[in-house]
Amino acid sequence: MNNKLATVGRKIALTQILFTTVLMLLITLMVYFIWGANYAKSAFVGGIIAIIPNIIFAFKAFKYAGAQSARKVMESFYSGVKIKMLYTALLFALAFKFLVITPVALLSTYCVVVFLPLLLPAVLREH
Repeated sequence: MNNKLATVGRKIALTQILFTTVLMLLITLMVYFIWGANYAKSAFVGGIIAIIPNIIFAFKAFKYAGAQSARKVMESFYSGVKIKMLYTALLFALAFKFLVITPVALLSTYCVVVFLPLLLPAVLREH
């Protein structure tokens, strides 16, 4: 179902995802120039672990909108959160199992990419 509310939700989600992607790339560049390629690779992986589940959640959560679809909206959000948590855990497990990473850089970038976009609505509201 494609209605205006769902489109607005997807647009906000896309803005958030683009912001987090740019943020992750900037952090990765800063880490590369300060600590080198090994740390930068770990920072990049941490950012990817934060971004990919958010993309999946956005597609799942903003499938429906409106009062007539209230049950579908709630179900899509709940299933989106479950899928997001599953993919986050899976990506962390894969990163720690198969990649040579620096945990501090990975976890630090993950935390920044997850928590800093919470400030985005306040920044956008001022402009």
